[in-house]
Amino acid sequence: MSNSPLPPAAQALTEATSRQMAAAIQPCQVLTPLAATAIPTAYTVAGAGEAPLVLIHGFDSSQLEFRRLGPHLAAHRQTWTMDLLGFGFSDRRLSPSLSPGAIKLHLYSFWQQQIGQPVVWVGASMGGAVVIDLALTYPETVAGLVLIDSAGFAAGLAMDRWMVPPVDRWATAFLRNPWVRRSISRQAYYDKTLVTADAELCAALHLQCPAWQEALIAFTKSGGYNFLGDKIAAITYPTLVIWGEQDRILGTRDATRFQQTIANSQLVWIPQCGHVPHLEKPETTAEAIVTFLSSLP
Repeated sequence: MSNSPLPPAAQALTEATSRQMAAAIQPCQVLTPLAATAIPTAYTVAGAGEAPLVLIHGFDSSQLEFRRLGPHLAAHRQTWTMDLLGFGFSDRRLSPSLSPGAIKLHLYSFWQQQIGQPVVWVGASMGGAVVIDLALTYPETVAGLVLIDSAGFAAGLAMDRWMVPPVDRWATAFLRNPWVRRSISRQAYYDKTLVTADAELCAALHLQCPAWQEALIAFTKSGGYNFLGDKIAAITYPTLVIWGEQDRILGTRDATRFQQTIANSQLVWIPQCGHVPHLEKPETTAEAIVTFLSSLP
């Protein structure tokens, strides 16, 4: 792991899927109009097959949240994970903007330089909003969409107006608190026994990366993805909506709202599951995705 963009604390991971994914994460240099130099970007790739999958993580997270789902998908298709600009283990310091527009341009540049063919974008939580925004701007990148307990309709917290010193530092310091993060994790899972020490470490490793606090403040000040709701009806790609029946983070109303708004879509409920089906029910989630892939032209 000498070339790994992960902090040294990753050596303390204990679960097999966590250690395997941490060892597979590597950096690449992504050229964008956002910075004078290439942006170091963390990613993994495994498997082979037509119409690759690209898995996009949620807010204040990293690609490690796909450690349990990724191997099931890579058995069927080439499967990529990557960390968004300003998040995970990708560099936060080179781009002057960490807005949704900058995130989209960085993601598109990654796709151009690393993949270069239509893919099935899989977005979890805020990652769902990211891939919807990308699909509406860059249709040439899309073979299909998978939205897992996705943001998009749900407005984010209206915190941007409060993100001024010193309140911005207090807010992000609060989010760094281990007790707060454990509480959020327990709310995200239906089965609380899955909130293990290893899971908590996976969810917090990226906090040790340089400029985590500054990047989170900058993204929040941008307003996030609150602009997206009225645009979702323009999605025409085959879309699979996956939703945990016991989601206590976003609730369940938006699951049927996505299905009703996106013309070419289908909805799969995951029973006894919270906000993170890809972590809590990875086999069931993968089965739904593989079935959806088989229906694509």
